[in-house]
Amino acid sequence: MLGLSSWRWIAASALVVVALACSEAPEPLGDIARPVVVREVEIVTLDEQIEATGELLAKESATLASEVPGRITELQVDEGDEVEEGSLLLSIDPQKRELELADARARLTEAVANLEEGQRELVRRQQLFDRNIASSQALDKAKTAVSLARSRKQAAEARVGVAARAVEDSQVRAPFSGLIASREVSRGEYVQVGQALFDLVALDPIEVEFSVAERDSARVRIGMEVAVRVSPYPDEVFRGKVSVISPRIDRRTRTLRVKARISNGDGRLRPGLFARADLGVATRERAVVVPQEAVLLRAEGQIVYTVDPDNRVHRVVVEAGLHVGVRIEIVSGLSEGDSVVIRGHAALSDGMLVSRRNPDGSDERSEMNVASDAPNMAAGGAAPSKALR
Repeated sequence: MLGLSSWRWIAASALVVVALACSEAPEPLGDIARPVVVREVEIVTLDEQIEATGELLAKESATLASEVPGRITELQVDEGDEVEEGSLLLSIDPQKRELELADARARLTEAVANLEEGQRELVRRQQLFDRNIASSQALDKAKTAVSLARSRKQAAEARVGVAARAVEDSQVRAPFSGLIASREVSRGEYVQVGQALFDLVALDPIEVEFSVAERDSARVRIGMEVAVRVSPYPDEVFRGKVSVISPRIDRRTRTLRVKARISNGDGRLRPGLFARADLGVATRERAVVVPQEAVLLRAEGQIVYTVDPDNRVHRVVVEAGLHVGVRIEIVSGLSEGDSVVIRGHAALSDGMLVSRRNPDGSDERSEMNVASDAPNMAAGGAAPSKALR
């Protein structure tokens, strides 16, 4: 059995051990490397484009209406027919118009004869007045008769012109080359002035109308090439050129109206089709692009985290440009050879140490070790057990 002195010695020894243990303070652990996925920036050639949606329109489209009343005596075309400019489409009782023209010409002949007779009478009255045989009243009456006869002649000439125009209007002709989209009347039908007869459309060339955003309005110019796609021909691209640019921005939509003209000799493109238009604006060589998940929106603007060779991150404010699929062009802030964080941004701060990881969470260095040991294994060597695990 231990005595009191022995217990005192044991207690003193324990205190010494505890004191020695407490005197050995633990060493600091140092920086904790946060795992992140890193990608190097890409250098590519970008074709800058403006994309818009719109509609195909007939360059020329008109509803032809009757300009004279009468019965349709001749009908030359039907729906779907192709017509040339100036070709006859239908006749509205032209024989009646010819008779009216003949009557107007006869009345003109009569008016001319009356004027000539009045002029001879005026000459005779003037001669009698000069010899003091006729009175001034008779001379004035002859002058008035000549003025009236001249007015009647002018009126008769106008009636001849109206009758001649009616003869022309009774023959309805195509104002331009195109297709008969619809026919509203039939042979034998009586039509009134202003009644619709045909819808005529021109399909070659055809136009596409679309709108571009206000920010892109300064980059659109006459003659710019446009690539157009439509649903009936999803695998084809139809090329055209900008032909019309509206002089003003739409105040409601803040867009600019644009038209482009497309060759349509085979008539496959039809008015009313929904169209997607791409305008090739410019080509930029050696543009810097990064995955879109690398760009973050913060109070100071758009930022990325770059990773230096020492695996330290740096917060960089950048200016983004075009969106190219799942990538974003970086106009300023990055250069060739830079690496950016694309995953693991949470709690990152400037200067923080990071550990590069693969998207599946594995360490990038493990893959590098496997790749570097492959030649040795092929030569008969054994790879380290850590790399094989």
